[in-house]
Amino acid sequence: MMQTYFDNAATSFPKPDSVLEAIVEYQTNSGASPGRGAYASASSASDMLEHCRSLLIELAHAPIQTNCIFTLNCSEALNLAILGIARNHLDAKRKVHIVTTAMDHNSVLRPLEALKEYGVSVTIVPADKKSGRVDPTMVARAITPDTRLVAVAHGSNVTGTVQDIGKIGQLCGDVPFLVDAAQTFGHFPINMQSMKINLLAFPGHKGLLGPLGTGGLIMSSGMERYLTPIRYGGTGSKSESPIQPQILPDKYESGSHNMVGLAGLCAGVEWVLSRGVESLHRHETALCEQFIDELANYDVQIIGPQTSEQRCGVFSLDFGENPHDIANNLEEQYGIQTRAGLHCAPFAHETMGTSECGGTVRISFGPFHSPEDVTFLTQSINHATEKVLL
Repeated sequence: MMQTYFDNAATSFPKPDSVLEAIVEYQTNSGASPGRGAYASASSASDMLEHCRSLLIELAHAPIQTNCIFTLNCSEALNLAILGIARNHLDAKRKVHIVTTAMDHNSVLRPLEALKEYGVSVTIVPADKKSGRVDPTMVARAITPDTRLVAVAHGSNVTGTVQDIGKIGQLCGDVPFLVDAAQTFGHFPINMQSMKINLLAFPGHKGLLGPLGTGGLIMSSGMERYLTPIRYGGTGSKSESPIQPQILPDKYESGSHNMVGLAGLCAGVEWVLSRGVESLHRHETALCEQFIDELANYDVQIIGPQTSEQRCGVFSLDFGENPHDIANNLEEQYGIQTRAGLHCAPFAHETMGTSECGGTVRISFGPFHSPEDVTFLTQSINHATEKVLL
């Protein structure tokens, strides 16, 4: 049976051929670690690394290439931003208050929970129980003189709800604004400068179509003054000193890079830029509109936005039955791969009223899906539901 993948919110699949080729090319013909030698392959690796940074800066409309920090995933990038800022202020004996939302992921919620042990206070701004949208003015009202960071997920990994990041960024004023772009970078146009984003955390393996084990944090100019490193070690620079370098990006990039992964990420970002984010976004929006229209014929509830406006291609579906049974039936009978459960976002499911039933079945689209895939999906959902209900 052919497997049809609908879990791009977890990681994108398939990848462009150019991504796979770049991975093989790097490992076959280079394999060197940048900054760890002056020989040709190490210099070539350094060039590729900086090229990847420049592409990401272009995609994010960010001003400075050295302020793109590579991490192993979006979770590490979010931890660097949250823990780094908190530690900077705690070390200076300043009170720390951080604002986030009920639609955020555990990659934000768990670092914040851990920081409470050190006296950090947290405000979780509620979201609308039908749409999952957060009122930007409520975020602004949550800010106090001790607020050191506002952290918001751009697109929900549960409902696909896209928050008004531009408005929130405007209302944050001088408070650093961290955006979790796990579900939107590569899917949705982002402009760090016009949206007033100070810190953009992203995975390399989702909308950017790179391999697992890649991600990063893009910082606006000057943010490095407020962000203490959370990792220390060799950087290939200032090797004569036991003190961590303060130059960027070395201040935050200790240890050898995942160069095999970053070679693939570089090719993935090139693929996205060559197609254009706006074009990819239009394609995804068309798939969303078709899915919503076709699903209206069946006894399935979409949790969250009911139209293609202010959403990305992530859907949570409630069948009134155990979501794991539905997901298992979709795969066993039709080869459709989805994700059932609470999706590492407990407050989002509490907000939408889906916690007690074990969560939802999540469907998430990617750039290689076609209208025919959507029709196959909706028809299979109808048949799978009938089998479970019987």
